[in-house]
Amino acid sequence: MTRRTSLKITDDRQRLLDEASTIVASDQHDDPPMSDVLDAALTHLVESEENIYSARGELDPETIQRFNTSVLGLRYRTSVESKWR
Repeated sequence: MTRRTSLKITDDRQRLLDEASTIVASDQHDDPPMSDVLDAALTHLVESEENIYSARGELDPETIQRFNTSVLGLRYRTSVESKWR
């Protein structure tokens, strides 16, 4: 990962941040800082990958693949891979 000094907030990225913010918020009046929203999203991504790996021996391939997302997916008998890039 390349470190950058600024983060360009495109319309699509702002929409995703707004949606994620409502998930992280404790109630409808809470407005969490962007750092909390990003931390929660990154933690969720890492935990999701760990959960998919750990479920691999316990669940059948079709069940595991139902939890694939546009960012993280499992190809059975190969590996967990990022689909983001």
